[in-house]
Amino acid sequence: MSSVVEIRGVAKRYPGVVANHDVNLQVEKGTIHAIIGENGAGKSTLMKILYGMVKPDEGSISVEGQQLLLKSPQDAIAAGIGMVHQHFMLADNATVLENVILGSEPTKFGIVIQFDQARQKLLEIAQQYGLDIDPNQSVSELGVGGRQRVEIAKVLFRGAKILILDEPTAVLVPQEVDELFDNLKELTKNGLTILFISHKLDEVLSISDDITVMRQGTTVASLKPSQTTKKQMAELMVGGELPAPRTGENRTSDVKVLDIKEVSYRRSDGREILHNVNLDLFGGEILGLAGVEGNGQSELIELVLGLIKPSAGSILVLGQDTATTTTREIRDSGVGYIPQDRSRDSLLMGAALWENRILGHQATAPMAKGLWIDKEAAKADSERIVREYDVRTPGINVMANALSGGNQQKFIVGREMSSSPKLIVAALPTRGVDVGAQAIIWDRLVEARIAGVGVLLISVDLDEIFSLSDRIAVIYNGQIVAVLDPRKTTPEELGLAMTGAKSA
Repeated sequence: MSSVVEIRGVAKRYPGVVANHDVNLQVEKGTIHAIIGENGAGKSTLMKILYGMVKPDEGSISVEGQQLLLKSPQDAIAAGIGMVHQHFMLADNATVLENVILGSEPTKFGIVIQFDQARQKLLEIAQQYGLDIDPNQSVSELGVGGRQRVEIAKVLFRGAKILILDEPTAVLVPQEVDELFDNLKELTKNGLTILFISHKLDEVLSISDDITVMRQGTTVASLKPSQTTKKQMAELMVGGELPAPRTGENRTSDVKVLDIKEVSYRRSDGREILHNVNLDLFGGEILGLAGVEGNGQSELIELVLGLIKPSAGSILVLGQDTATTTTREIRDSGVGYIPQDRSRDSLLMGAALWENRILGHQATAPMAKGLWIDKEAAKADSERIVREYDVRTPGINVMANALSGGNQQKFIVGREMSSSPKLIVAALPTRGVDVGAQAIIWDRLVEARIAGVGVLLISVDLDEIFSLSDRIAVIYNGQIVAVLDPRKTTPEELGLAMTGAKSA
């Protein structure tokens, strides 16, 4: 085989941070090449360099034997490189075809869009690469797997021969993962090359031809899947042995910390998002709420926190009716909250870490001293969180946006665990974090459960659901369609329930 991508001695520095140094990578044509590493290991910066989003300070990049200076994504696309981001960039109110051609519309005389020509080209791409898509279907009607196929079709439509896939299975159920992997194998059969960024080491072993490990900004190992194990990869990523997450015996109490009865929620436009939801959660229990994103999980979280009110039914949080209780009162009563979007809902990205420690806890000790914020207490507790949760940061005065996603998440978990909560609402708590950060976060959630805290775990990661949950509730189309015992349920059965194919 011949190298289609060759990266030599690449470095990228920011003020106070070395994101990449002496990175070397060789990718063979027609292969799936996995790149793994902790959050902050430099994977994202390297991929941005390859996609023309970031200019390296040193080193060279060659594609098909030709050294290139990639100044923008347009340069990368012209060189045959396409990128499918973890968070899809699609317009729900447009068709598949309109989304695929957006920004690269074929026109006649530079004015009239040639829709028929574009549709024919898209159909040919779909047939050649085994992508099950309908050009005329609205994106709003597609599930997560379908949307991902549209994103792949977008880069293929632009002529990409090298695909960068960033955490492509993060929100897929097992059946959708199988379909994606079938598509990827079909792509490589047709001579395409795939760079596969993932934290799911089992999947890396099953799909990749080659594996590159990154740690602390540089490449530290090149592996063959047949010659390594999940444990060895994880240890190479973190530079040592991983802590074994605790499980602990089940100590579920008879005290309900959350009681949801016949709850429905209808939006202002009349659309019913949740219908007749019944759930309960006890102290000392982790209740996993599994479902494909967009099936009402976000609205259920907002209802529990009192951000919105139910159209019907009742929700008691630690004995308080959310219909007559403010979000501030709910939080202050002992509810910890780990949001699914840390940058939007949990951190002030341009504020210092110690200032972020105060968020959501400004009225309770140790943040509050009477009517005033206790800055020194906030700083001292931030130092404790950084130490106990292994938050990799130069100090508590750095801005939150200077940390990697995994370190941001560890700080958030530490903050929410620090106020002796009785109920923790954890929404996608390890999404996009590496195995080291995942082990720490899982361990803390189990530790809280052992201490008698009730944990509502909302996740699309089936490994997480099975590893942590005492019970699993499945939400589909705004309804609870099954409540399962993880000891008696297979991932395939859970995946079927999550896609509405099976209910109990």
